[in-house]
Amino acid sequence: QVQLQESGPGLVKPSQTLSLTCTVSGGSITTNYYYWSWIRQPPGKGLEWMGVVAYSGSTYYSPSLKSRTSISWDTSKNQFTLQLSSVTPEDTAVYYCASTTVASTRSNEYDYWGQGTQVTVSS
Repeated sequence: QVQLQESGPGLVKPSQTLSLTCTVSGGSITTNYYYWSWIRQPPGKGLEWMGVVAYSGSTYYSPSLKSRTSISWDTSKNQFTLQLSSVTPEDTAVYYCASTTVASTRSNEYDYWGQGTQVTVSS
């Protein structure tokens, strides 16, 4: 069974770059037809899909975050990484990594989730 685990700093200063890593176990991130995404939930709000790296290495981002978001992977470590630049307090959220076998931006179509990590943007 696929398991995901987020890691990274819990506090980031405004204007800096948020960087989180998701370590995958129980399966390879290059397995055909698997998609690996970052999804976040700000306090009091719903889930927001941020972007994906596909089994092929292709990436796709939410249009609203595209200018600030980058997702990359390290296949040797079976990890993928989120970078979100120029953060503001509005980027405070619980950040999840998740996977699906459907090319989807809909959170309810994701089968496997990490436990989530709280990131607070504050000076």
